[in-house]
Amino acid sequence: MGSSRRILGSLALLSCLALSMNVSAAGAAGPPTAPAGREMARIPFTQRYQAELHGGLVRASNAGISCRGEEPAQAASCDEVKRGAAGVNSDFEMFYSEVDKDPDTYNSTRAELKIPAGAKVAYARLYWGGNLRVGEQKPPEDSGRVLVAEPGGAYKEVLADTVIGHRSDAGSDAYQASADVTPMVRKGGTGMWTVAQLNIAMGNSPVGAWGGWTLVAAYEQPQEPVRRVSVWDGFEELRAGAGATAAETVELAGLDAPAGASGRVGVVGYDGDRGVLGDSLMVTADSGRRLNLSDGENPFNDVMNSTITDFGHSTSVRQPENMNNLGYDADVFDLSPALSGGARNLTFRFTGENQGHFLGVLFVQTDARR
Repeated sequence: MGSSRRILGSLALLSCLALSMNVSAAGAAGPPTAPAGREMARIPFTQRYQAELHGGLVRASNAGISCRGEEPAQAASCDEVKRGAAGVNSDFEMFYSEVDKDPDTYNSTRAELKIPAGAKVAYARLYWGGNLRVGEQKPPEDSGRVLVAEPGGAYKEVLADTVIGHRSDAGSDAYQASADVTPMVRKGGTGMWTVAQLNIAMGNSPVGAWGGWTLVAAYEQPQEPVRRVSVWDGFEELRAGAGATAAETVELAGLDAPAGASGRVGVVGYDGDRGVLGDSLMVTADSGRRLNLSDGENPFNDVMNSTITDFGHSTSVRQPENMNNLGYDADVFDLSPALSGGARNLTFRFTGENQGHFLGVLFVQTDARR
């Protein structure tokens, strides 16, 4: 993506938003009141679900579109990028990924959801989104529908049950949608989940094509420690430069994690480019020092770099299993160093590069005080 291009992503963060966690109850927040599909200037980042339970959070993710080289030289470059080389979606013709071999569907990908043995799913939510305008223009009214197949099962239609984030400008037409899929995930459980017919555009443009999906699930398992789990979502642009929001912060209040607690934080983002520097994710516990959240595959100054990793590794099976996902991020970072002295509050700070991106989901798991 060139320097004049604006990066788009999925996850809206409201500046200095303070979210107080109720440690004695669990539940899902009600949906926003704006009608689905309506274009909004911003959707504030709000808590979707929180709970204190014996268990934790897991997720499955994949990108729905990737490069395809029609000429030998471009094909070689595309293959290198898929294996993890630096490269951006605007450099390639982008085409749907197809894994189901079903002529009646398009844009199908799979990813493994790992729910521990003996665990019960307490809550599950599916997020999807992308760019509607590249070499073609996709109708925004189709953004609220996908097809989902549980492990070994047939496709079922899933409709968005909350407001659909939708932002458009001269170069792109971006959205994010989501739906509560708790009953489906309780039934389907561990295994390879397939998502098809994401409403994203193919082709090539200075902005580039991008899109993907993430399934986040909270589970209960009596043998596991008591943990606090929380899921937030929204849709808002984040980018550096004149007249734009260069940084956003989210504060988690009332956490009360003990000293030495373990934790993890997951982020879903769209159109972050591998090798384009300037974006970062930092966390501060109470009034302590600020720590960069990064790992071997997500450098501190290139966190939104089109990877799907856990603690810097690809730990789940995906089809396709590209390392550079050309505009889709769904990463989980180790939060434990920020909790070494305990924490009543955590503040996350996201910064963007000049082109910018959207952020769409933040999910956090920490040990609870016993």
